[in-house]
Amino acid sequence: MLLTVSKRLEFSASRRLHVDHWSDIENLAAFGPETSARYGSGRNYVAYFVFTGPVDPATGMLINISEIKERAGRIVRQRFDHKFLNEDNSSFRAVPPTAENIARQLYVDVAPLFSDNVATLVACHLTESSERSATFYSNGACEANYWFEFSAARKTTSPRLSAEENARLFGSATSIHGHNYRVRLTYRSPKAFSAQDLPLVGHDAIHACLRALHEELDHRYLNKDVAGLANHPITTESLAHYIYQRANSMTPLDRVRLHERADFFAEVWKDRAVFLGMRMAFHAAHRLRAATLSDAENAKLYGKCNNPLGHGHGYLTETTIGSDYDERSGTLYDFVEFRKAIQESLEPWRDRHLDLETEDFRNAPSTGENIVRALWPKIDNRLNQRLVRLRLWETANNRFTLRRL
Repeated sequence: MLLTVSKRLEFSASRRLHVDHWSDIENLAAFGPETSARYGSGRNYVAYFVFTGPVDPATGMLINISEIKERAGRIVRQRFDHKFLNEDNSSFRAVPPTAENIARQLYVDVAPLFSDNVATLVACHLTESSERSATFYSNGACEANYWFEFSAARKTTSPRLSAEENARLFGSATSIHGHNYRVRLTYRSPKAFSAQDLPLVGHDAIHACLRALHEELDHRYLNKDVAGLANHPITTESLAHYIYQRANSMTPLDRVRLHERADFFAEVWKDRAVFLGMRMAFHAAHRLRAATLSDAENAKLYGKCNNPLGHGHGYLTETTIGSDYDERSGTLYDFVEFRKAIQESLEPWRDRHLDLETEDFRNAPSTGENIVRALWPKIDNRLNQRLVRLRLWETANNRFTLRRL
């Protein structure tokens, strides 16, 4: 298992995507119309700093999130926030501040600050808009993400199943209904990524890809209007696979995620692996306290989270499973059973004080690290060990992720 802790920080900045020794045509092809913004264009950025390492059994923490906020926040404030990055940050004097380059530079600047910590910075994820983000990893890999949306109608059915089988498997979803879909295309650098002029995918290439997909899928009745889906199951999994094939034929792609709802998605990867994910919330109270520490030590370590009367969160979980994709039905796992497994796992914690009213945290602090580790077997056992990733948001700014290696 691999456990990571992520801290979310925000900053605002302006930047111009432009390479001085290129022609206007070359800049336009790489960066799009924004390249003409001579004095820069602005973004409200969100950065996630992702750490991994061992969990201290006494404190229940992999890393003190306050340390991330303090140390990484200092770099963000001094070098990135409210700056014209091309001029105010020397790292971008010679290379354009693309999402990939900013994510890389944030990693390069912040990683050394934690050389004295057992936890290691393994990635920096940067979102610059609802359509664009990038991730830089400690091994040198880099990813670029592009999102687009479309609305379409469908019947969730498979032509390879009988009417009775379709009704039993998909229930009321066999009737015509619609979704506002949201799609993420992820491109990955084929080698170690260093600061460079070009984004991983040029504007002209990604713009043509997104436009073609949108025109093909938007406001269509998927079962009948899309020729490429004829005689195929119309499920979230199969639709994600189709979008992967279409996008990959235009620009080599690493993976695609398709949300049919904000809380439910399918992913297809280039190795043909298929995953399903579902988000579900629960509310609970807790108090962070380590039994082996004095009251003064607990107060210093956990701060306001050590309030003797407790406090609470609206927790959000994201459960991702992998399994064998059934080409006959077009499914990976039964949606109803998937949702039921998560609901049953969370039910004992709903509207409870985790430390006082459950057995899971009688002898361990109810940190995000320990909560996600305690939840894993509850869900995994109900899903026949198909769980591959479990995420827990304690707040929008603090995320804990456990992965099966």
